[in-house]
Amino acid sequence: MRETAPGATPRHVAIIMDGNGRWATKRHLPRVAGHRQGVETVRVIVRAAGELGIEYLTLYGFSSENWKRPAEEVSDLMGLLRLFIRRDLAELHQNGVQVRVIGDRDHLEADIVALIDEAEALTRDNRRLKLMIAFNYGGQSEITSAVRRIAREVQAGNLDPDAITPATVSAHLDTAGVPDPDLIIRTSGEMRLSNFLLWQSAYSELVFADALWPDFTPEGLRSAVDEYGRRNRRFGAAGPDDTTCGEG
Repeated sequence: MRETAPGATPRHVAIIMDGNGRWATKRHLPRVAGHRQGVETVRVIVRAAGELGIEYLTLYGFSSENWKRPAEEVSDLMGLLRLFIRRDLAELHQNGVQVRVIGDRDHLEADIVALIDEAEALTRDNRRLKLMIAFNYGGQSEITSAVRRIAREVQAGNLDPDAITPATVSAHLDTAGVPDPDLIIRTSGEMRLSNFLLWQSAYSELVFADALWPDFTPEGLRSAVDEYGRRNRRFGAAGPDDTTCGEG
């Protein structure tokens, strides 16, 4: 990792899209109305990210813990993913967006998996913006699965345990081949990662926006990117005035 000078544009922005339910509740609407409005915000923010020159955009769409929500809400969320892919895939492809979905697909319905496969295959060669959607995703589960894959390689005699490095772990994660997020944004004023990109966020800059996700705008994205640009990322290296340990 290298030091990043202030003013730089983040290559990879990841967003925890929080606040759909509260947005709906404030308006005395069912929670699904908030999720539907949240999808509209996704469309706007994907376009804005491309215009800002961001190379990678990762959106936390559905966590592995979200299955605990009421069955009707989970069904609505699955339907919105179907709708997003069916309605927006052609436009994303036309605009040079590469789509990749990370997370566990084993418990998803077959038609959703087929739609994901179609989206990834169609847009594989696009380069303008790489859009990753974390769906049925959890950071702890991702790391656990990576450890299992590494253990199988060791068991098979294909990998020396002493040769395992952080790069080895990264290469076995769902995000293999993608740079770690420079900037993670969470909307709705909550200040936690909620099991999102736990390994990859080791040196990410964090910005917490007060806006609920359906109210998040391109101006809000620009503000977060500008805040990132005011920070000096040293990845643990000491600055000229640092006298203490740690990030400093």
